[in-house]
Amino acid sequence: MSDFTENPFASSNSLDTNPFDDPSSKKPAQHDAHFEDISRRERDLERRERELNQRAEHIRTHGRNNWPPFYPVIYHAISEEIPEASRPLITRLYQLWLVLLGTLIINMVACIFLLIAGSSDGGKDLGGSIGYMFIIAPLSFLLWYRPIYNGYMKEQALYYYFYFFFGGFHLLFSVYMIIGIPSTGSAGLIQMIQMYAQGHWAAGILGTIATVGWTVQGLGNAFYYRQIWNHHSAAGHSMDKAKAELASHGAKAYFTRG
Repeated sequence: MSDFTENPFASSNSLDTNPFDDPSSKKPAQHDAHFEDISRRERDLERRERELNQRAEHIRTHGRNNWPPFYPVIYHAISEEIPEASRPLITRLYQLWLVLLGTLIINMVACIFLLIAGSSDGGKDLGGSIGYMFIIAPLSFLLWYRPIYNGYMKEQALYYYFYFFFGGFHLLFSVYMIIGIPSTGSAGLIQMIQMYAQGHWAAGILGTIATVGWTVQGLGNAFYYRQIWNHHSAAGHSMDKAKAELASHGAKAYFTRG
């Protein structure tokens, strides 16, 4: 009966719609959004492809080494190699090493101004500051920063003792540089005061910056030195374990990441 009661002349379209409208004209916004999404994905894929190609080229040329950036000789990646709980500490130590590097540069420039200001020991100070720049910068990285980096990465006692020995020496060196004894290559406290007293403001200001730099990195390293000592004690590291690791792995282990 329903077939006979249905109105054969009833329109299946709503009275509010225009039967002559093009249905495809209702979807330009959807097409635009879809096209934009595809374009965004394509750009993202292209960017990732470029990054992968650059990384592959870097690995082909240098292996996995990525530090220093201008001539990679070692692999350095705190976010990948250091346990998450220890990353903030190692990051701070790396930042303190960068402060040390900047301080060495400022100290050298300050010694140039000491020489210009007519300091009787200006030549010795400049020579010493240049020596510190090219000796202390790489040795500090290799002898106290890199050992503790490896120590937290591998959790081996040998690296901690490397760090404690050379890190302790660095703390003493920092105090020595803060004092600023003339003819030692330091533009520290004594040199800074003498420059202000003689009216050499440029040399005095640079000496102040150098002194602050030595103080900041010295105090920071002293603070973390104690934290690392506590961690080393809590982890049960001992000199006997360090000797056993040295006998088992040899000195070559210091230069490897495995």
